[in-house]
Amino acid sequence: MPKKIPLRMCVGCREHKPKKELIRIVRSPEGEISVDVTGKKSGRGAYICRDENCLRKAQKTKQLERALECTMTQELFDRLADEIRQSEDE
Repeated sequence: MPKKIPLRMCVGCREHKPKKELIRIVRSPEGEISVDVTGKKSGRGAYICRDENCLRKAQKTKQLERALECTMTQELFDRLADEIRQSEDE
């Protein structure tokens, strides 16, 4: 029997994709928002495609803020966009 692949929904495009293809953004219990590369950090997480368009869509519809239950600054979105760009290069 093949191993089950965990699926997660991108908050930008709302598509279900394998967890490994997505980037996890996490809000720690202290309220700090960061990109979780390992997928193991504690806190409230949201998944997004490795695509800036999905990040822009999530920003426009405030889906990321809803998923993480907090307000996000433009500076934070810019930092996430940089991290997504870096992960695309790898």
